[in-house]
Order: sequence, then C-alpha cells, then structure tokens
Amino acid sequence: MFFASSKGTTDKQFSNLLKIAKKADRGNLSSIWTPERHFHAFGSGFPNPSVLGAALAVATERIGIRAGSVISPLHREIRIAEEWSVVDNLSNGRVGISFGSGWNANDFVLAPEAYHRRREIMFGQIETVRKLWQGGTLTRLNGVGKATPIELYPKPCQHELPVWITSSGNPETFVRAGQMGTHVLTHLMLSNPDLLKERIEQYRTHFRHPDKKGKVTLMLHTFIAPTESEVREVVSGPFREYLKSSIGLEKMAAAAGGAVSGNLNMSAEPIPEELMDELTTLTFERYLNTMSLMGTPEEVMKRLHQFKRYGVDEVACLIDFGVDEQNMMKSMDRLIELNRNHIP
Repeated sequence: MFFASSKGTTDKQFSNLLKIAKKADRGNLSSIWTPERHFHAFGSGFPNPSVLGAALAVATERIGIRAGSVISPLHREIRIAEEWSVVDNLSNGRVGISFGSGWNANDFVLAPEAYHRRREIMFGQIETVRKLWQGGTLTRLNGVGKATPIELYPKPCQHELPVWITSSGNPETFVRAGQMGTHVLTHLMLSNPDLLKERIEQYRTHFRHPDKKGKVTLMLHTFIAPTESEVREVVSGPFREYLKSSIGLEKMAAAAGGAVSGNLNMSAEPIPEELMDELTTLTFERYLNTMSLMGTPEEVMKRLHQFKRYGVDEVACLIDFGVDEQNMMKSMDRLIELNRNHIP
C-alpha cells in the first residue's frame, strides 16, 4: 500500500512506486493499493487511484490493482465504473476497489452537496457500480431532460467487481459491509487489536451471502530489518514526520469545520511543538510495539499470526512512510521472502 506524504515534487515518488510494483509483481505478492487524497501534502501523489491504476496495470503482469480507497461521494458513480473498467481491461481482470465515504470537508469542494449524506451516497453508489459492472443498465436524464438508458463501456474483463468498504473502525460500517457482501479494508489508527477482533466478529455475524466469504484486509505500516535496533534507527525519524503530516491534515480538516478521520471531532487550535513531539513519540512506540509490521522477521511473523487469529485475511503493507529508497527496497525483499517461505 502506498500513502506517502510529500511537500515537494513527486517524480521520484512515482518512479519508486513503479519500481516497487514490478518487484512485488515478480515476488508473487497479491496486490497493490493506491489511495485517493486531495489538497494536502499527506498523500499528495494520489488524487486519482484509477490514473495510477492504469499505469500499474501496464507495468505489471499478475498482481492485483486495487484502489484503497475511491472516495466515491466526490464522483459520479458512472465515471467510477467507466474508469475502472478501462483499468480492468488494461490489467486483464486484476482490478478491485475499496469505496470510502470521505471525511475531510475540504475534499468536498469537488462535491459540496454530498458532504452531509456521504455515507448513504457511498452505499448507493456501490450497488450502482456493481449493477453496471455486471451488464445492467441505468436510466438517467440527458442534456435535454430526456430519460436515457445507459450501460457500461468498455465491458470489464471480470464479471463481478471485487469490492471492499473502507472503515476506520465504525461498527456500523463493518455490519453494513457484511450485509452487502463486500470485503472490508481497515486499519488500527483509531482502534486497537482487541477492538479489531470484535469488529471482525460483527462483520462475520452479519455476512448474509452463504455462497461467498468476506475478506478483511488490514493496513499496517511495514518495515522489516534483521535487528530491532536497525528497525528503530531507520524508521523512528521518518515515521514521526509522517505522523506530524497526518496530524497536520487532521488539523486542517478540523479548521474547515467538519469531522476528522473516523467522523471524530478535533480542535483546530495549534498544537505546541513540545506537545507534538511527545504525542508523536508515544504514537510511534505504540505502532512499533503492537500496531505495525515494523520489526524483525520473527516479530513480523508473530504479529501476522496474531492478526490471522483475530480474523484478518490479508495485510496491506504500507511501505512509503518516509523510509529512504535503499532501505525500503531491502525491506521489500525481506517481505517477499517471508511471503514466499513462511506465511501460511
């Protein structure tokens, strides 16, 4: 998974993305996730995952091309279906989409009328995209007000679109995903492993499609090195800066007058530098010790087995959180080695 924060040019970021994608493809990893972010350094290289998906589709041969996430209330669902059908054709049927409702009020300059109803809009859009993808038609008014049936072109390679719903931990989202028969993409930023286990159990309980099995994908920051001291030395500085950029985005969202991630409330007041340093240090230690795959191969395997016991089906390894290119590539090699030889 890619989600880099960048205040400057992103040309190196994109070349690294393609390089890593090719390595992951050759290394038999399952998928590549790219997000949708707008108007801030945090995630600045990812305003449209379908554009990057198209590039990744032609740069790789077998790995899945996934959006994590499409903020669908910002867009017409017809365009979402069209764009991703193109990527499905370019990739010969390797596309999957996680839909997110969004949270940052500033993003909704693209669709201000959708902000307050964004969750219900998203759920409706998922069903519409699924219908179009499977060959169904919609009736919409054209430019002169005439009801016009439309269908999806080009026709996708996959008959059924693999769909995830992105959740920050809201139990209602896990339940709704189960009821709709979608997969779930989640993380631990506003949660913890025990709460995640509870949410997954709710999802499984409400999964109402006996002929399918839902999949829970967990995003975890990932860096693997031979020793704990090397892990800490390499990731400590970059991860703290990554956290500061993330908090900066949350503060901007709060100042805009809306909710922050997870539909929580947050003060728009500046955080004193000393308090920011303390906050990022505490958060870093929490991630390093329990909420990431930042560790030695042995520690990473231990955590993977733990999350598997909790009901997680796969991990989206977020790798581009500021670690330098050389170390990131070494970590990728170790991840591929674990996946090849040890992960059940």
